[in-house]
Amino acid sequence: MARGPRPQESGRGPRHRQLCVVDTNVVVSGLIAGDSNTPPARILDSMIGGRILYLMSPALLSEYSAVLRRSAIAERHGLMSEQLDRFLTDLVANAMWREPPTAGDAPDTGDNHLWALLASEPSAHLVTGDGLLLRTPPSGASVVSPSHFVAVFLS
Repeated sequence: MARGPRPQESGRGPRHRQLCVVDTNVVVSGLIAGDSNTPPARILDSMIGGRILYLMSPALLSEYSAVLRRSAIAERHGLMSEQLDRFLTDLVANAMWREPPTAGDAPDTGDNHLWALLASEPSAHLVTGDGLLLRTPPSGASVVSPSHFVAVFLS
C-alpha cells in the first residue's frame, strides 16, 4: 500500500489498545488517501500493522470487498484484484473474527451488521465517517469519528 512516506514513529505504541469496529468508509478513505497522515490512513495503517484491535465479521468483510471493487473506487486505489485480495487477507489476519447474527435497528438497515458487532463486544467503539451513525449510536455504545479515534487512541 503505497501512499507516500509513513509518519515518523515516536517509539511509543498507542496509548490504549482499544477494541473497535472500523466502518467501510474509513477503510476506503484510508486506502485512497493521498496523505498518510489523514485519520483514516493512520487507522488503516494501524489495522494492517496490527497496532489496533478491531473486530471483523463475514458481513463486514463482504462489504469491504464489494465497495473496494466498485469501479470508481478501484480506479482511485489502483489495486489489481490479486493485490486487493492480499490487502483484505491482511485485514482479516489482524482482526478479531466474530460471527454475530445480523440483526439490529441501525438507522440504515444496511448497517445492521455494524450494530451486531457492537452488540457482540459492548466495549468496542465504532469508527465511522457516516454522519447518520455518529448522530444515532446504539444505546450504550460508542460511535466516534476517525479524527476522534486517532486523537484519543493513536496519538
